Amino acid sequence: MRYKVTFIPGDGIGPEVMSVARSVIEAAGVDVDWDVVMAGERAYIETGSPLPEETIESIRENKVALKGPLTTPIASGYSSVNVALRKIFDLYAIVRPVKSIPGLSCRYPNVNLILIREGTEGLYSSIEHSFGAGKEVAIALRVVTRSTCRRLAHFAFEYARKHRRRKVTLVHKANILKLTCGLMREEFFKVAENYPDLRAEEILVDNMAMQLVLNPEEYDVVLTSNMFGDILSDLAAGLIGTIGVSPSANIGDEYAIFEPTHGTAPQLAGRDMANPVAAVLAGAMLLEHLGEAKAASIIRRAVEDVIKEGKYITFDIAKICGVSPASTSQMGRRLVERTQELMES
Repeated sequence: MRYKVTFIPGDGIGPEVMSVARSVIEAAGVDVDWDVVMAGERAYIETGSPLPEETIESIRENKVALKGPLTTPIASGYSSVNVALRKIFDLYAIVRPVKSIPGLSCRYPNVNLILIREGTEGLYSSIEHSFGAGKEVAIALRVVTRSTCRRLAHFAFEYARKHRRRKVTLVHKANILKLTCGLMREEFFKVAENYPDLRAEEILVDNMAMQLVLNPEEYDVVLTSNMFGDILSDLAAGLIGTIGVSPSANIGDEYAIFEPTHGTAPQLAGRDMANPVAAVLAGAMLLEHLGEAKAASIIRRAVEDVIKEGKYITFDIAKICGVSPASTSQMGRRLVERTQELMES
């Protein structure tokens, strides 16, 4: 089957790591027609918009996209393109797998959790106001709706059931944020009643940060709000060694966008040093979403094998493993080669 997928190379290290992801997908034998479009800083410089209409229309037509990291200016400049895409396409569930890779993280060898964060509301609604002649006071509104809490909870429990997980843990701060976190908690336990085969539990976000460091293997599917999930997903990536191996999916009822969790790392751009694994694993998530489960499994196996070999791994992984680093392109070629080997075996 031939698929048409929107492809956004991204900013900074994006084009380098996304090129590897694209090559690995093709090596897995999946026939993809890539619709290449721009977003982020490059798009802003060339078109005057960080999110051109052409890009929006491409995603609207294709329903799926593979996207590189995009620059979001700090304090001033244009707003986050990532947030804009989630709102435009109603991508309410952000799915971030966190799994230990043999040979990479000996401190936490048994981490295998799925963090699901809300993607369109909370503080990421970006509703802010400042007051006073000197703007002495600034206020941000945290928007939480019952309908989104309900469908997100359904998504988490359905995901857990489909992937044969055993429990779903809600992370919140309802002891302080009694209305907003309280609303999410209320809907979570209502929905949980429809899934008696799954265990439903809750934990406060500050305690969760500690428990992820102390006992990460105790968690399975973790559900939380937008801001809490953004922070905890990076913490969880640290448990498995590097954010360079952490993929992400933004999923709604009609559209889905897949991407590496990490940022643009401008200090590494053009130096052939960036880790392509997160982008490659995001590609595997894309294939699984398209129904290409075998190809996705082969790509994940190829990633594990190349890291375990230890000969062609970028500096962030090499530092953990205590070996000499390879370049992005060297690791990319080995990932393609190993994927082809597994396809032929």
